[in-house]
Amino acid sequence: MNEGLGLILKAMRFSAEKHNDQRRRDSKSSPYINHPIQVAETLWSVGGVRDEALLAAAILHDTIEDTDATPEEIRREFGEDVLGLVLEVTDDKSLPKEIRKQLQIETASHKSLRAKQLKLADKLCNIHDITRFPPADWSLKRKQEYLLWSEKVVKGLRGSNPELEARYDEELREGKRLLGMG
Repeated sequence: MNEGLGLILKAMRFSAEKHNDQRRRDSKSSPYINHPIQVAETLWSVGGVRDEALLAAAILHDTIEDTDATPEEIRREFGEDVLGLVLEVTDDKSLPKEIRKQLQIETASHKSLRAKQLKLADKLCNIHDITRFPPADWSLKRKQEYLLWSEKVVKGLRGSNPELEARYDEELREGKRLLGMG
């Protein structure tokens, strides 16, 4: 049996259980688990990533930040490598939102190659969703500001995966067009 596939399936089950009662804030109120699966699938299909630990970390990337999952739980269930990747892309929710956003910009270029790819796939999926299925309570200005902020974060992630970067650039161009940004 392929141990890597087993790790990915275990991550899907764990993440689905942790995000069980959560919905995305998109216009469809999608089950939250759709997002981490979308990030992992983007790494695979767009970025050509075949690193099972990275794909598992993509599926788990929001669990510490947005659920009751703990680092110890992730370590016990998935090992140190997966935990390290998850922690590398996890915001410190004890900090105010604006500080967390600024830290993402400042720390992007210092992340490992694998964490950069994960963060890039996450931003790519987020701008796609925000421009096509935006949260009902987000103003046009807030959506535009998100795109501009994501550009600053992605600047520090460049050089990690040309295919993901090219797709991000396409999504950003289309998103800006849809939001009347030029």
